Amino acid sequence: MAGLSSPSKHCRTNTKGARFARSLYRMNTAPEILPASNDPCWCGSGRKYKRCHKGTEGRIEQGVISPMRSVPANIAKPPYAETGNVPRLEEGRVKTPEVIERMRIAGDAAKEILRQAGEFVRPGITTDAIDVFVHDLTIKMGGYPSPLNYHNYPKSVCTSVNEVICHGIPDSRVLLDGDVINLDVTIFLNGVHGDTNATFAVGNISDEDAKLIRVTEECMWYGIEAVKPGVAINEIGRAIEVHAKKHKYGVVRAFIGHGIGENFHTDIQVLHYFDPRNTMILREGMTFTIEPMITASGEWRHKMWDDDWTAVTSDGSRTAQFEHTMVVTADGVDVLTAGAGAVSPSAPWRR
Repeated sequence: MAGLSSPSKHCRTNTKGARFARSLYRMNTAPEILPASNDPCWCGSGRKYKRCHKGTEGRIEQGVISPMRSVPANIAKPPYAETGNVPRLEEGRVKTPEVIERMRIAGDAAKEILRQAGEFVRPGITTDAIDVFVHDLTIKMGGYPSPLNYHNYPKSVCTSVNEVICHGIPDSRVLLDGDVINLDVTIFLNGVHGDTNATFAVGNISDEDAKLIRVTEECMWYGIEAVKPGVAINEIGRAIEVHAKKHKYGVVRAFIGHGIGENFHTDIQVLHYFDPRNTMILREGMTFTIEPMITASGEWRHKMWDDDWTAVTSDGSRTAQFEHTMVVTADGVDVLTAGAGAVSPSAPWRR
């Protein structure tokens, strides 16, 4: 689950209000012949077409969001689970071997949940059904779905479809043949978080979308291979940005990789583009995510929906994302959510 590039801000979701107002009238399909700018919008909102849906046809619209699901009392929970308020636990950037071993177990669980959730993706199911699947599987594995009630996020997984960059909230929208969907899975297990994501094809997708997914996965691994002790953290972003630009793709800047451990997000900030000011030196034992969000059009800016969570590309272009959790080792990096059985087990050029 991506962090924000500003360390002083966290995404929050409105409790009701605009989220449900949006869902009440955006379930209709646009007609073949669209109205004139000043005519009433086809959606039935009563607003003029130019002030409502003009130019948005074909883009993702929010559906109905079901109530937050419960977690059994016997499952160990993070401190925000009941209230949605996230306390900052004291946690060093460099982890002890004992914490790293717990993170390895959580990472193995996260990669298995992501793999099975990806196999569950198909045309005709809702993103809410994916949430139910991930929620139940996480509990079955003895963990708590970390996104649930994190700063009041209402679901157990992020489902980001087509132009949605990240933090898409599962709802009643049905997946269509030709969609692409990112599933962002995190499990809280044994007192630590394991975080990973991948972008999946829904049915048959275009060659352009398949290339976007392939290059995005490559971008992540180029970033991972830049990790070793003594290296400035901005070398990760440099490696990602160089590869994306080769294909004339854009790298989203507002959402970043983050430190992770007993806290879901710690103060390590992993930019996915090169910033000469981002010069923190990597040290053995540091744990964090790398999770580049790449856009097909080259546009890196985003817009936010009024749920305060869902980020979309500013031009409506499609986007993809991959993510792994890792630890810096004495001679490089150990990817805690990769390996056998992972959706992205290793760099494509090393398989």
